[in-house]
Amino acid sequence: VPWFWPRSPRRAAARCPPAGQIRAAFLRFFQERHGHHRLPSAPVRPRGDPRLLFVNAGMNQFKPIFLGTVHPRSELAQHRRVVNSQKCVRAGGKHNDLEDVGRDTYHHTFFEMLGNWSFGDYFKEEACSMAWELLTEVYEIPRDRLYVTYFGGDPSLGLSADEECRDVWLRLGVPSSHVLPFPLKDNFWEMGDTGPCGPCTEIHYDHVGGGRNAAALVNQGSPDVVEIWNLVFMQYSREVEGNLLPLPRHHVDTGMGLERLVTVLQNKRSNYDTDLFTPILDAIHKSCGAPRYQGLVGAADVGHVNMAYRVVADHVRTLCVCITDGIYPGFSGAELVLRRILRRAVRFCSEVLQAPPGLLASLVPTVVEVLGDAYPELTKNADQIMDIINENEAAFLSSLERGRRIIERTVQQMEPSTNFPAEVAWSLYGSLGFPLDLIDLMLEEKGISLDSAAFNKLALDDAKQKAGGPQAKQTENTNTQLDVHSLAQLQSSNVPATDDSPKYAYTLGQHGQYEFSPCQATVLMLYRDQCLQKEVGAGQHCGVILDKTNFYAEQGGQDSDQGYMIRLGQQDVLFPVESVRLCGGYVIHAVTAVETLRIGDQVQLFVDEAQRLACMTNHTATHLLNFALRHVLGDSTEQRGSHVTAERLRFDFDTKGPVTVEQLQQVEQVVQDMIKRNEVMHMAEVPLTLAKRVQGLRAVDEGYPDPVRIVSLGVPVESVLTRDSEAAMQTSVELCCGTHLLQTGSVEDLAIISERQLVKGISRVIAVTGSQAKQAREVGQCLAMEVDSVSLRMKQRSTSIPEMQNLSKEVGQLTKVVSSTAMPQWQRRELQTILKALQRTANTAIKKLELQQAEKKAQSLLAKHCNQPVIIDIVPADSLSILMKVVNQLCDKSPDTSVLLLSPQASGEVLCACQVSKNCLPTFSAADWAVAVCTQMEGKAGGSPIVAKGSGNAKGMQGALTTALEFAHSKL
Repeated sequence: VPWFWPRSPRRAAARCPPAGQIRAAFLRFFQERHGHHRLPSAPVRPRGDPRLLFVNAGMNQFKPIFLGTVHPRSELAQHRRVVNSQKCVRAGGKHNDLEDVGRDTYHHTFFEMLGNWSFGDYFKEEACSMAWELLTEVYEIPRDRLYVTYFGGDPSLGLSADEECRDVWLRLGVPSSHVLPFPLKDNFWEMGDTGPCGPCTEIHYDHVGGGRNAAALVNQGSPDVVEIWNLVFMQYSREVEGNLLPLPRHHVDTGMGLERLVTVLQNKRSNYDTDLFTPILDAIHKSCGAPRYQGLVGAADVGHVNMAYRVVADHVRTLCVCITDGIYPGFSGAELVLRRILRRAVRFCSEVLQAPPGLLASLVPTVVEVLGDAYPELTKNADQIMDIINENEAAFLSSLERGRRIIERTVQQMEPSTNFPAEVAWSLYGSLGFPLDLIDLMLEEKGISLDSAAFNKLALDDAKQKAGGPQAKQTENTNTQLDVHSLAQLQSSNVPATDDSPKYAYTLGQHGQYEFSPCQATVLMLYRDQCLQKEVGAGQHCGVILDKTNFYAEQGGQDSDQGYMIRLGQQDVLFPVESVRLCGGYVIHAVTAVETLRIGDQVQLFVDEAQRLACMTNHTATHLLNFALRHVLGDSTEQRGSHVTAERLRFDFDTKGPVTVEQLQQVEQVVQDMIKRNEVMHMAEVPLTLAKRVQGLRAVDEGYPDPVRIVSLGVPVESVLTRDSEAAMQTSVELCCGTHLLQTGSVEDLAIISERQLVKGISRVIAVTGSQAKQAREVGQCLAMEVDSVSLRMKQRSTSIPEMQNLSKEVGQLTKVVSSTAMPQWQRRELQTILKALQRTANTAIKKLELQQAEKKAQSLLAKHCNQPVIIDIVPADSLSILMKVVNQLCDKSPDTSVLLLSPQASGEVLCACQVSKNCLPTFSAADWAVAVCTQMEGKAGGSPIVAKGSGNAKGMQGALTTALEFAHSKL
């Protein structure tokens, strides 16, 4: 096989084949010799699976096939044999290797998974035979170094040993001493708590060899004998009750880590010694000047220098891949995990390798050089990756410095022999991203410990709060989510997929109103409690499968329709349709049966026209917004996600920086221009291969059915499809299965009411249309008039402190209203800028008036108590701030005088402020003076030896004056 692999007599020279050649040989072997379709790697951002933080296995993108939910017309459904090299990240969630990375020589956060799959095609015999052929004949791995394991059975589950698999290996010539049975935990693979699963067979490699029998070391955690390939045979489905049922179709899912395979074929003992890592390790050495990487671990790795090399090399690969695939360091989910990965790498760079800032980003070109041929998207995004890494590194280093100052200040203020407050530690960890181990280390150096119990409670409370968030709420409706057995049963019973084309059957009437025709259909099957049923009784919730429907099922980011159905001949009995889902080509209507429903019933379907029209309006507006954002912000603006409901639309997109007020106004104007032109929305189904050739086509990363629906603004679809046509570059052309308006004029208006950065590089816009947009603009105008009124009154410069304080409060209240009210975002930002300036003006004016008032009172008191060493008196003052300023003014004008003033308030409270002359220290303490006086008034006080303040009750004021005088005389 010369096109696969270099063979003897030059084999010795090729004993260290490059990783790129090893990857290519795997892909070409399955593609060219065994007829597999080669697919590119899916992005590491999971598609349509909220339970996953990252794509962590090659099989993730094929879940719809295993679960039977894949759309029968989709490209994915056509595959029978597939091969690819999948980018994977295991950090956070169930599969979390983050803290192990660097401690040993084989854990990684990012790795490549080589895999081949069979979807109802070949099974154990062929899968094992192909694997053995590749390893022993193409890669020429010595047979005596390979060991295979198989499932040894589990009597508690009624599962016998997988002797079929064992016999396949024996027939392939593997010695019986190298074919080993193992229990459930080692050789039975499961996708999750429920779903497809099955026995697996693993291939292990003995690094030592030499003719020894290493069977006893298999699956024992020995670094000498490692698993290199896992072949999973999906033949069961685990049900909710825990029992196993045979799958209607058998699948093969194999996975082999490229890093481990390269280690074997390059005759190394560590993944980090292969050419996947050595160029990065060399680049680290050149940039930081630390001793060269030696591969040391544990106690031998003095100063953790080698661990730092491994951490930085691994983490920079992960950062490059994740940022390229649209996951940026942030504050929740996958973005939060990536933030921790980046910060862990930065710490090892700065603290262990003593590298200057910027080392991490400087490694990006080397990573691109190593991985760019396999994943060209890395090359395209190299500059963006470097910018994001540098920005986040600078922010983290700034946070570290700030966190150190907070720890120092907190320690200084602590009472002796107390624990470091958990609230401060949690704030450092949660708000600044300050690493916990660094907090512990800094406290340990100061001989202080953290209040761990209180900290753990805060962490637990936070986890509980997050568990109640959106992901926890996404519980699947068991009556609309068909399980794999029910799907197979429907297909074997020849129940046809639902014809949902009537959902597009609506017209625009003469007077501009949309007309939605009802749809007549037949009940083909009912679904309840994960079982197909022929009849459902009154009062029960169920899923209804019809031969056709005009209801839109939730997909493509658009909410499902709602409405009702009636049985023909029973016009007065309504069956409410609460939601609609698409599963494996079947549209399932979530219905509450008010009377008995049976297979064969003839029904008529009515969508909620107001809700449907609102969704159509917002979906069309989303396309207009997508085009406008690209037009204003540039062609590099890519959609990252969207969600359309009857109330509003949400749109996430790439952005190089914050969107400005001017850009928001321009985007709205572009949309409004398209609305005013009342352009026709052209829609047509075309073959997917033809659609993908359209220049300027807007599509998101998701699977599309074939044929696919194109939605084009103002330009007929046939014109867009013309060879060399650039029509799609000048207007909105998207692949979209959603329901849309027929003309843009019905949108009426669009207002962007929110725009914020989710994480660095990704912004989220929320917009409303029609009457809601009009209302948002009216509210904005009203608030703008209120802000103008306050601004005008502020310019009149009142000389009354209460008046200015009221104006300040009004500004504060307006600020809250402007922040929380639905109004155009560009206008919100303008008003917030004005209000911020007004608040500063008000604060400055109040401070100036207070100083003027304090100066007058101070002059009066000085005249009254001429040249006295102690001044104790009662003065009127509107606030403690003014009283304190009077005291300060007195002491500034008479530095040898100690002053204590009381000010009774209308509420019955008495304010107290004092300052002691520096000449009287340390005998005379202001804090002690204030405490003595305020205690007499049943109040509290505090401060420093020089200045202090407090308050108490008016009933004890006369006694407090006496105490103040006696205390002062006792100290002077």
